[in-house]
Amino acid sequence: MHRITLILILCLLLPDMYIYLVYIVKRTRNILWRSVYWLPTVVLVAIYMYYIYMTGDNALSRHPQGIGRLAVAVMLFAVPKTVFMLCSLFGILMRGISRLLSFIIFHTPFRNPRFPFVAHRLPYTLLGLILGIIGFANILYGAIAGITRFEVKNVEYRSPNIPKGFDGYRILQLSDIHIGSWLGNPEAIRRLVTLVNEQQADLIVFTGDLVNQQSHELDGFKETLSLLHAPDGVYSILGNHDYGTYYRWHNRKEEAANLEYLIGQQKDMGWKMLNNEHCILYHQGDSIALIGVENDGEPPFSQFADLSKAMQGTEGMFRILLSHNPTHWRREVLPDSDIELTLSGHTHAMQMEIFGHSLSSLIYPEWSGMYYEGKRALYVNVGIGYVGLPFRFGAWPEVTVIKLVSEKE
Repeated sequence: MHRITLILILCLLLPDMYIYLVYIVKRTRNILWRSVYWLPTVVLVAIYMYYIYMTGDNALSRHPQGIGRLAVAVMLFAVPKTVFMLCSLFGILMRGISRLLSFIIFHTPFRNPRFPFVAHRLPYTLLGLILGIIGFANILYGAIAGITRFEVKNVEYRSPNIPKGFDGYRILQLSDIHIGSWLGNPEAIRRLVTLVNEQQADLIVFTGDLVNQQSHELDGFKETLSLLHAPDGVYSILGNHDYGTYYRWHNRKEEAANLEYLIGQQKDMGWKMLNNEHCILYHQGDSIALIGVENDGEPPFSQFADLSKAMQGTEGMFRILLSHNPTHWRREVLPDSDIELTLSGHTHAMQMEIFGHSLSSLIYPEWSGMYYEGKRALYVNVGIGYVGLPFRFGAWPEVTVIKLVSEKE
């Protein structure tokens, strides 16, 4: 938490110091107005200090909504100011380059450059203001509307190995609901369940991270989520958050009871959990295997998958694997199996995608959508919910409908 505190203060303080010294001090000598400029930053830091250092242990668990809103407020101030600062600094750099070139080429004094537009600070200041306002508006939209802008994506997976009876079979994938983030907003989950059932898929699968930290987050949503329906049922697996490892338990017994409770709740909802096991699905005289493994992520994420155990008895069948973390695909699924289609989540696309790009690509080679290695494929769903930061922009909450298409070789 000390590192987070330092990063937070720096993100707020650096652009504030720059703007204050370069613009505010030069434009007003009124001490009151100068003090007012610092008021938002002081208030945000004070609220942060209160949540983290004065509300006891597990502050993130006790006050997830409050801390999440605080994080959005910090973004609303820090991001536009940082963008403005960078544009202003770029203007100063261009001004210096203009003066240097004028001196070298035309032998003019530094005070009288021959490239006045490049040397003038105003265009860069205006650019910073415009981009800052756009950034502010996007963050505000992502926090207010983006988190509930549920989007249905229809994709196809084609393979000659798909049995004829499953040609046209539709699988609806949900992932990363993070139900603790929806406390106080049950209507959003009701809308999600209605949207899912309207797709009339043959099968619903959930690829992990049902909760944030504690399984009791699910209590108020159990009845709503139990309304999810598909002819061949609802199947689920565990994600890294489902194990409760992000909560400070008093002992291992509490932690184990938390996971056991989550598994029991899903069973009560009518969901069928696949923990390193498989089931056989039958449709129009043919069958395929649906395999589910526990979370298997890159360190420091948990690695509990037993793929070989889960596959036993499915030899020679068309197989679909549910595995929460997409890095599992290249680490084990591709080299150690011949599983045709893998469905994952986990990345959230870092809850922001702009023009098809996301910072999550710096960490995850496969972070959103369908990826192929020959005829074998991985689909990464960017999830429904969020962790900590109630914000999504571009990477809208996703409901994926995957249609299986049997094609000739």
